[in-house]
Amino acid sequence: MNKGIDLRQALDEWPYDPDNHIRRVRCADGREVLQVRLSLGLEQYELTGRPDGLRPNGCESLLDYHLERLTGLGGEFSLNPEECAELFSEAMQYYYRYLNLFQIRDWVGTLRDTTRNLQLFDFVHQYAVREEDQNYLEQWRPYILRLHATAAAMIQMEGGTHAVAVEVLQKAIQQIESLEDREDQTFQFERKRSLLTLRELVRQIEKSRPVPPLERLERELRNAIELQNFEQAAQLRDQIKALKNNPSSPRDPGS
Repeated sequence: MNKGIDLRQALDEWPYDPDNHIRRVRCADGREVLQVRLSLGLEQYELTGRPDGLRPNGCESLLDYHLERLTGLGGEFSLNPEECAELFSEAMQYYYRYLNLFQIRDWVGTLRDTTRNLQLFDFVHQYAVREEDQNYLEQWRPYILRLHATAAAMIQMEGGTHAVAVEVLQKAIQQIESLEDREDQTFQFERKRSLLTLRELVRQIEKSRPVPPLERLERELRNAIELQNFEQAAQLRDQIKALKNNPSSPRDPGS
């Protein structure tokens, strides 16, 4: 039996908590890593480059290596089954990293890694020799499009651009709806779930969107007219007219 390193001290210093099991840590050499506490152990991901920190063939990733090969070989380029399997394995590393980044609301990191894996999906689909390899990743395309769009929308939300966030999500919905239909059960499930999730997120964003004073007053006016509260309606018309005549005024007439 080989001598090993007992991880018990490290595990005891960070007890497992399913609600607090992901953290970013600054290492002694200054680089930042992502650590995940599992019930029986630890995982660590590099936050830049390939998650395991390796540089296959001197490149940042296998995908980058094959993209360099493509540039050199041009029309003669293709991916054999072994190369596809290696790319699938690498894609899983990025998947686990962006899944953890998504959970801690690191939208920029999630967007970066989902963009990278979508590029890999397209690359394999185009250049794999075997049809089964070409289509292998497609079953998860709706899912990755959903996470990609959600991260992009959350970045817009944090910047206060609710309308742009909705546009991002609507575009993703259209992309998923337009995907070629597949009989694969995973694809069918992920497409249905992704569409439902994105549409619900659109509704939540639109519901939480700050309502401009003019729009709010016009809504109140319509309600007043429907309720035949004509005195209130007259007051609201005056406020709307005043706001339209002085749109640069920061004061909300209803405040």
